Amino acid sequence: MMDKSNTTSENDFILKGFSNWPHLEIILFVVILIFYLMTLIGNLFIIILSYLDSHLHTPMYFFLSNLSALDLCYTTSSIPQLLFNLWGPDKTISYSGCMIQLYFVLALGSTECVLLVVMSYDRYAAVCKPLHYTVIMHPRFCHLLAVASWVSGFTDSALHSLLTFWVPLCGHRQVDHFFCEVPALLQLACVDTHANQMTLLVTSSIFVLIPLILILTSYGAIARAVLRMQSTTGRQKVFGTCGAHLMVVSLFFIPAMCIYLQPPTENSQDQGKFIALFYTVVTPSLNPLIYTLRNKDVREAVKRLVGGE
Repeated sequence: MMDKSNTTSENDFILKGFSNWPHLEIILFVVILIFYLMTLIGNLFIIILSYLDSHLHTPMYFFLSNLSALDLCYTTSSIPQLLFNLWGPDKTISYSGCMIQLYFVLALGSTECVLLVVMSYDRYAAVCKPLHYTVIMHPRFCHLLAVASWVSGFTDSALHSLLTFWVPLCGHRQVDHFFCEVPALLQLACVDTHANQMTLLVTSSIFVLIPLILILTSYGAIARAVLRMQSTTGRQKVFGTCGAHLMVVSLFFIPAMCIYLQPPTENSQDQGKFIALFYTVVTPSLNPLIYTLRNKDVREAVKRLVGGE
């Protein structure tokens, strides 16, 4: 038994998660499970509906389906492990499991940053270049933009993952987070990690600040175009689609900036856990509601699907 225990302790990581608040673990388990089920149902609904209804075969819903697939993968890369750790006393994750989780969480998060920029460009083209929209957002170009989003995110993650894998770890293997992420793992390093931290800061700026600037620039142009519109109906339609996207952008980028672009403090680790919990659990579950709740196209697509038209 001792040999088995030693082997486990040497090869596995312990995800401390919310073990400092044991009285919250059962409550968190129930709440997170509910939000996770909402995420699965809501995002699968968007993907299936966009596929089945030919009226939704547009660039906007193509990118929205990509976002839904991304949110499904993103939550599934960390939430099942979190639920397992919250349910019982076992908080361990294998070394290979930790590294796989690290890679996919970072890859999918980076991909979402780029995809949200692509979606804002689609809205810009639709509002500011309506006569040329079908030419600009050609299906082949849309597929290229989607592929570029996924490739850039996974490439960025490969860089960080490799740099983190090469850092020698020593002492305890208690990761002070509920999933394996770069900053938490670097705290276990035996060597100076300033180069890793600077690389993380630079790439976080590239994948967070630059996309945010591009999105705000797109919406600045959209706002000017809306102000020139004479039709009240046209304005309402633009506010409906663009407002939903801006809300999703806010829910994703504001927590990300709080995590990756602020200097570390004594309380930042605990705060970071709850902020990370928000954008890994709550945000992906709200995205389908934000895009469908007041969306006339989706309501009509559901009627057609149910009515068999």
